[in-house]
Amino acid sequence: MDLHPRPQPGEAKPWAFPEPERGALPNGLTVLRCHRPGQQVVAVEVCLDAPLDAEPEGLDGVATIMARALSEGTDKLSAEDFAAELERCGATLDAHADHPGVRVSLEVPVRRLRKALGLVADALRAPAFAPGEVERLVRNRLDEIPHETANPGRRAAKQLSKELFPASLRMSRPRQGTEETVARIDAAGVRAFYEAHVRPATATAVVVGDLTGVDVDQVLAETLGAWTGDAGTPRPVPSVTADDSGRVVIVDRPGAVQTQLLIGRVGPDRHDRVWPAQVLGTYCLGGTLTSRLDRVLREEKGYTYGVRAFGQVLRSSADGAGASLLAISGSVDTESTGPALDDLWKVLRTLAAEGLTDAERDVAVQNLVGVAPLKYETAASVAGTLADQVEQHLPDDFQARMYARLAETGTVEATAAVLAAFPGDRLVTVLVGDGARIKEPVEALGIGPVTVVKG
Repeated sequence: MDLHPRPQPGEAKPWAFPEPERGALPNGLTVLRCHRPGQQVVAVEVCLDAPLDAEPEGLDGVATIMARALSEGTDKLSAEDFAAELERCGATLDAHADHPGVRVSLEVPVRRLRKALGLVADALRAPAFAPGEVERLVRNRLDEIPHETANPGRRAAKQLSKELFPASLRMSRPRQGTEETVARIDAAGVRAFYEAHVRPATATAVVVGDLTGVDVDQVLAETLGAWTGDAGTPRPVPSVTADDSGRVVIVDRPGAVQTQLLIGRVGPDRHDRVWPAQVLGTYCLGGTLTSRLDRVLREEKGYTYGVRAFGQVLRSSADGAGASLLAISGSVDTESTGPALDDLWKVLRTLAAEGLTDAERDVAVQNLVGVAPLKYETAASVAGTLADQVEQHLPDDFQARMYARLAETGTVEATAAVLAAFPGDRLVTVLVGDGARIKEPVEALGIGPVTVVKG
């Protein structure tokens, strides 16, 4: 029997986050394309400059309803026919609204890219916004709100935003609106928001996948290139102000057997030079099962299944005047609320006194940088990160340079960054739990004045 020779391993090649090719269509639409050999499912992200702070007063949630309505029919197709055409393409289409703007996401086999992108272009060019469909979406959203309020994690996030930001700032209010504001939304309001903010000149399309043999220029010209609109006028971006003076807010849930913890403050946006060191230090504090918070609260004390520390961009601007949320989250049983918070603050004080270790830094770099090739295996993951960079006004090579900066960041720098991110006396603590049982032990900790609000 003749056997094929054993294959020999090739030489490992250094990995780098892919760089896109940037261009523009005649209608003003910016295009980022990225060829990824072997990725037969193409991912497309369309970023629309329709941020939440552009929503009319009293209509919080209209951006979300508009985003959802984009897939509910066009001037050519009913909602049912539009969904059927997407299904024939083997495509998935999603859209959501967030502080930076509205994001439309498409995944489709490369051989059906032209057809699916044509459907997306029609949805952007001439959405139907039929009154009946908008009313249904509004009802669906109103049905979601009580479930979100019942969820301790979502309720904690809502309260933290309310605590950190002034009521006049859109960031202080629920991203998808309240029952009161959503109930006011109708088809006319959705169309008015669309006409005011959705246009090709302020939009960006990111296309990622195996584009071998695809005339991308022609496909884009025949689809998104047919979308027309005026240039629009620049919109002022409100400045971000916040109050992160140390305090505790208990969202009372009588009889709750667990307490949801969300401890946070406002930090810099991704343009700040401290961002890589902050990412590294935060990972050492609570980024994984072996991080400090988990070692103490989970492994040693058994208070929780896990506690995480993270940084989340809220809005990033070219001048660096945006903001991020720096937070620690987890849940503990009711009786352990006081002891768990006490030990959490001890972790922060120990970190301030002793700093991170070189071993912690090395493991964090290995985890953050070493897993990057796996994190970006799919076209969708690459497209999502490129779209994030667009929305946050970052250069196209930001993520590639980010990994190099992480590898270069030393232990002392990471320690300084995480201490600046989580100072023990400048944290707003939100607890969703049984106020009657947790208020007294929390007050005894002296981590800030304690207020109880209705759950």
